[in-house]
Amino acid sequence: MELLFGTIVLRPYVFGFLAAFLAAGAADLGWRRTLLFATGVWPVAWLAEFSSTRVGVPFGLYHYTGTTRGQELYIANVPFMDSLSFTFLAYAAFCLARAALAGRRVSRLALAGCTGFLMMLLDVVIDPLAVRGDRWFLGRVFYYPEGGVYFGVPLSNFAGWWLVGVIGVGAYLLAGGAGPAPGDRRLGAGVALYYAVLGFNLAVTAWIGEWPLLGVGLALHALSAVSLRVLRLSAERGGGFGTRGVESA
Repeated sequence: MELLFGTIVLRPYVFGFLAAFLAAGAADLGWRRTLLFATGVWPVAWLAEFSSTRVGVPFGLYHYTGTTRGQELYIANVPFMDSLSFTFLAYAAFCLARAALAGRRVSRLALAGCTGFLMMLLDVVIDPLAVRGDRWFLGRVFYYPEGGVYFGVPLSNFAGWWLVGVIGVGAYLLAGGAGPAPGDRRLGAGVALYYAVLGFNLAVTAWIGEWPLLGVGLALHALSAVSLRVLRLSAERGGGFGTRGVESA
């Protein structure tokens, strides 16, 4: 209990996003499906982190410094909140994917793939900022021993984020957790959560003066927002693929 309390004190912004996920998910999917979503995503994320810190798959090889041991909860060598944060990131991306695909008939695989891609787009800002954690209140909690070509992050990391999103959300969908149709008005809170997480990370990026990273992040997400809007408008104007909803395959 002491470590759990320490985790909350050490990462209050993460718990804020987690609380927003639980509230938005309960209104959108109901409590049972929200918990089903979390139990589909979190084990996949934890296993991916555990594996990556040992053999480099799927995120690329990195190591936690362990500087927060005794201050927050760890599971093996992975801080609990790091893997748990994938749940609200995946849910926010899941809502944005369903909003963008509203009016189209899509397979579960396509919906999971779109969700994974949108979650990966968040990480183009999150991970490069996190490896610079010693310059803000996160602290130096992990590092890539060989660095990476994208602001110190290996490209394999982004493939790993996409894979975790696809597998975690895919598991939720296969378990019967499709939830409301893609155009349901209750998606608004989840979409807002997506852009709140993005805004927080962009704001910290600006605060530490990482202007190239800020510029790339803004450009990629502006292009993404325009593309998603065009996709949505084409469906509204009759360019969709048929009946709304998620197909079984």
